[in-house]
Amino acid sequence: MKKSSTIFLQVVVVLIAIGALALLLWEPRMEGVNAHATNFEIYFKDPFLALVYVGSIPFFVALFQAFKILGYAGKNMIFSQAAVNALRTIKYCALIIIAFVIAEEIFIILNHGNDDAAGGIFMGILITFGSAVIATAAAMFQRILQTAVDIKSENDLTV
Repeated sequence: MKKSSTIFLQVVVVLIAIGALALLLWEPRMEGVNAHATNFEIYFKDPFLALVYVGSIPFFVALFQAFKILGYAGKNMIFSQAAVNALRTIKYCALIIIAFVIAEEIFIILNHGNDDAAGGIFMGILITFGSAVIATAAAMFQRILQTAVDIKSENDLTV
């Protein structure tokens, strides 16, 4: 893979991280409930928001691992155990995100009942579906890459 392509993709990953962080910090201020609330009330008195922030940590860890994988590709080190480990971490992060979304959905259902929870439930379903696709793809690539690393190590031993 060309070095310029990997650098471009790494820049895209960084821009996604910056955009997600900006959305996490900006969106709570736009809710109608928080129109006249102080920063302390917005960010420290809402247990759902705390759950969202803690649940976003695996997302940023997965983005960092994707950044590392692109770095390995740029250095022609994609067939290494480090790349396999990064894919494994991405898979686990996607599964952890699914668990957090399920917890958040339960929180919405218990605290809001039938009071217009459909939007939040639908967003949770979309995030769960996307995370499931990423976990599946990471598991598949991890298995393929692990096989390639094993074959490479066997060939290095026989030479």
